[in-house]
Parts: sequence; C-alpha cells; structure tokens
Amino acid sequence: MPVSSRMMRPVDLRSDTTTQPTPEMREAMAAAPLGDDVLEGDPTVRELEAKVAALLGKDEALFVPSGTMANLLALRSQTSHGDEMICDHECHIVYYETGGYAAIAGLSVRYTRGHRGLFSAEDFEPLVRLWDDPHFPRPKLLAIENTHNRGGGIPWPVDQLAHVAERAHERGLRVHIDGARLWNACAAVGCEPSEFAKHADTVSVCFSKGLGCPVGSALVGDTPTIKKARHLRKQLGGAMRQAGGLAAAAIYALDHHRERMIKDHTRARKLCDLIADARGIAVDRERVQTNMVYFDVDPSLGTAGEFCERVKDDVLMLDEGPQSVRAVVHLHIDDAAIERAGAAIRSAAQG
Repeated sequence: MPVSSRMMRPVDLRSDTTTQPTPEMREAMAAAPLGDDVLEGDPTVRELEAKVAALLGKDEALFVPSGTMANLLALRSQTSHGDEMICDHECHIVYYETGGYAAIAGLSVRYTRGHRGLFSAEDFEPLVRLWDDPHFPRPKLLAIENTHNRGGGIPWPVDQLAHVAERAHERGLRVHIDGARLWNACAAVGCEPSEFAKHADTVSVCFSKGLGCPVGSALVGDTPTIKKARHLRKQLGGAMRQAGGLAAAAIYALDHHRERMIKDHTRARKLCDLIADARGIAVDRERVQTNMVYFDVDPSLGTAGEFCERVKDDVLMLDEGPQSVRAVVHLHIDDAAIERAGAAIRSAAQG
C-alpha cells in the first residue's frame, strides 16, 4: 500500500542549513588527522585553509565556526571603530547578524537600494562621504552579498560585481563579499569562485549550507588581513582545537558537492512551476535563479506565517514577511520531494 503523506516526514524547505552530513562525509570526518589548531595547528584544518585560499585565488584562508563570525572578522580586520560601511539595506550582515557590525565592529552604515540586493556604482558612490570632513564617519568598506538572500538568492553577474568593486577601490574603500552561498552563485553563472573573489579584498564562504557540512565557514584575503583576523578570532572565542573532523567535512564537500548544486537550482525552478498558477500564490519566475523560491500569499489565504502553519505536516517553510514565504532547495531534496511540496502548497492555496 502507498504510504500516506501524513505518515511521512514533512519536506524540509526551511533552509539549506538543515542539511546533515552524508555517509561518505561522515567517513571522511572519522578518518581525519587531528591536532590542536591553536597550538601547533590541526593538519586537516591547514589542508582546508590552503584548499580554500587556492580555490578563491587569495593568499590565505581562516577556518571559523560560522558565516556570521567570518563576516564580523572581515569587518573588524579592515575597519576601525567609528568608520562607516556601505551595503544593501537588506543584506545579511545587517539584517540577520544581531547588530554585530555596530556592537562589536563599531561601524555605522549607509544603505544602497538597488534591485533585489544588486546595485550599481551609481547607486553607492553618492553615499561615499568626504574623508577629510570632521563631521562624518570615514567610509572604509563596501559589502556585497552573493547570492543575495532576501533578494531571492540572486547571483551577481561577474561583470557588474567587478565594476562596482573597481569603483569602490577607486574611492578608497575595501570590498568584502559575503559569499555564504557563493558556491550557488558560481553554479548559476558558470564560473569559478576566483572569478568573483579576485575583485574583492576579503570573501567569506560557508560550508554548512549548500555544501551540506555540519558546521563551518572560511574567510579569505591577503596575508596581513587574515593574520589580523586570526588574532581576532581568538579574541571572539572562535578558535577551535581538534577541528579536523569539521574541516574534513568541508574538504569532502568541496570535492564532491559543488557540481551537484545545479540540481538544486533546477528543482527550485520546478517547484516554482508547480505552484505558479495556484490560486492566491504569486511567484516571480525571474527571481528564481538559484536554490531559493520566494512567493507571496494573498491575504485571503491568511498571513505567510498562517499559511506555513497550515502546510507544516507536508512541507516546512519560513515566513519572511507578512505575506512572503521562502522555500530553499538543498541536497536532501529530490524530485519526489519537490512534487510532494508543490502538491501540498497548491492544495493549501486552493482550500
């Protein structure tokens, strides 16, 4: 007999952070050589850091527990208290990282308002204050998020990012890329990570989202910046000891999980197609370019939170606004799961 959907676990589309290590990844973690990464160094962590630095074309990399810490270290290692950062008004650093840019890095912010998190040089340049005016904080850093979460997982075109970064450098700004989902951006536009990274001074990348690792991120940059970031990591409590098991998971993921990401993007578009014509559901197909599907629910269906509650036995999603729902496809989601999630959303919309 077929198994009732009510007897199955719900399809979890809340985030790609819900992924767990595959059996092969667990084997790599168990076999990893270990050492004290604060004292003599963990050999597997060193291998990972060298691998990530080479992949992004930078001098050095630093392994850290989270993307939030990687971004914070990027800010603190390139700015001073009282300086100013320029970024999109809905970027992750400002929206989701508990105000660390202000509380710990001591930065003020000026916001660009581009299109879905992407902006032009003309958007940000008017925000760059005069360095020699004593009334203003000094502009020091431009932050770019790629892919942009609240923009819908939109990847930056390489040429646009390059032009923005070039103009920022001409104005005396350092450039940081929050690349938590840079791997998705590369899969979407068909380029290597270094093609994006070469235009920035620092880049953060995450292993625990699309790559499916249990924990971990990295910050890459030039040697002086990463040396300073390593010192700050210890100060902030992010220095780990026998972290080789975690690093081994990231090494395995970089070798085996990057190429498969295009499947997540294809399945996200499939989910979009399945729900696009459902009553009370509005999906912008052009916005679905990587592994995220944002859709709006008509008020007649309740709020986004109420809609997510209604379908939770079949599919788990997050409400991202009063009427906006986010669904994220990842390596645990296959074609059958997409079909089931699409059917549940359509059924809830049509009553």
